[in-house]
Amino acid sequence: MGFWDTITDLVEAAAPWATADADAPAKELPEETTAESAKEEASTEANSAASAEEPAAEEEPAAEEEEEEEEDEEEEEIVDPKEKLEEECRNSKQCAPAKHHFDECVERVTNAQAEGGTKEDCVEEFFHLAHCATQCAAPKLWSILK
Repeated sequence: MGFWDTITDLVEAAAPWATADADAPAKELPEETTAESAKEEASTEANSAASAEEPAAEEEPAAEEEEEEEEDEEEEEIVDPKEKLEEECRNSKQCAPAKHHFDECVERVTNAQAEGGTKEDCVEEFFHLAHCATQCAAPKLWSILK
């Protein structure tokens, strides 16, 4: 590959006007192929019936796989301790003023919307409450994560 080929390849790769090449969609298989696959399925079923006569040899790996699947299902999702700590902090005495302002705003906006509409929202109050909860939960979270 020459020097200019390298430059051309780089320009084509980085150019926003480069076209994407896609593969053609797969064509349907002819009927002969589907008949062959049906024969293969029948032979597979016959093999599985024959292997059913020898259950001890092949059931152990299957049983191990089932046990692994059950263990995966039994494992609970990991709960983020940050969310729990922030919820506790939102309801704590430390964040009580921010929560009070947020609750008042929510009530005021809800009542105004019921009466006809308002352009007010509680975004600022929400962020004050979220900031307070984050500041309160951060030291506790770091002590858990260490």
